[in-house]
Amino acid sequence: YPTGIREESAALAQRAPAFRLFSRVRAKDLAQVFRQMATLLEAGIPLVSCLSALIDQSAHSPLRTTLTQIRERVREGSSLADALTDHPRTFSGLFVGLVRAGEVSGTLALTLSRWADFSEHRVALRQRIRAALTYPAFMFVIGLGVLFFLLAFVVPTVTKIFSDFGQSLPWPTLILIAVSDFLNRFWWAVGAVVILLVFWLRKYLRSESGGLLWDRLKLRLPLVRELHRRLAVSRWARTLAALLSGGLPLLQALEFSQDVAGNRLFSRALGEAKERIREGEEMAPSLKASGLFPSVVMEMVAVGEKSGVLAPMLEKVASSLENEAEGDLRGLIALVEPLMILVMGVGVGFVALAVLLPILEMSQVIR
Repeated sequence: YPTGIREESAALAQRAPAFRLFSRVRAKDLAQVFRQMATLLEAGIPLVSCLSALIDQSAHSPLRTTLTQIRERVREGSSLADALTDHPRTFSGLFVGLVRAGEVSGTLALTLSRWADFSEHRVALRQRIRAALTYPAFMFVIGLGVLFFLLAFVVPTVTKIFSDFGQSLPWPTLILIAVSDFLNRFWWAVGAVVILLVFWLRKYLRSESGGLLWDRLKLRLPLVRELHRRLAVSRWARTLAALLSGGLPLLQALEFSQDVAGNRLFSRALGEAKERIREGEEMAPSLKASGLFPSVVMEMVAVGEKSGVLAPMLEKVASSLENEAEGDLRGLIALVEPLMILVMGVGVGFVALAVLLPILEMSQVIR
């Protein structure tokens, strides 16, 4: 017997967002949802009631719509993992596999709690990296914009005075006049070429050949190769530790964590290592065959395998590599900032030299 009836926004729940650009759910919001759901389940609240509570307090419209669709699927009799598979843009295959393992083993609350720890740690690391890169990126964009403005709009007014005198000009001034005249006439073409180049580059890097070339380049650049390698291995190690702690078997956990490193070469190496482990080889020698993983990772993985504490050992590996990566990032930024100031100083100095040389020559002629 129904005791109460209230209207649900079923049309909103079934309708896909019109603009995909604004329908993406932030990783920070997802981590908060995972934490709240784990807390509610640990308190003994049924899953549907947990989802209803999350929907009521969610201020993010796309996330609220997604949670509403998931709740309706669960009400119809689907498992939570099956309901999550309808939203691959929001919930990764890693999370779906972990939820499925938690449902089968009856430890869904513990699984969600561990995944919330993993998500919060990943979000915090990403925010620290973005905060460290914000100032150099801002300086680069502002400096480039100032130079473009000077060359395209300010310098032509000054150099026109030199051309009216009809005297021979030094080569820095001639170069500056040529560049400034080109930018003044075709600045719109330069902007269009830059925009088209950016779109083409994004499309090429998303392709298999372009992405593979970029991944190889990141592992060969002198200043960033160690930083990239440590971040890639730390992401993989922390993800694998979360999956193993959630109850997934090693082979399945390796398969799910194969693509989280963010590098196709690492993904291939992990796929080959998974096949060696399937054939009976130990994990440490399987990873060592690729030559991409640091030796300290191999040692700690070997110790974790022999002692039966592989997941905690992988957590320690990830924490150690993240600390080293943050130190490398601070050192790289400390090197990039003066380098950017030097480059901008050389550009502004060249402009000043090209403008001052004709003035000095004219002053000598007047004397």
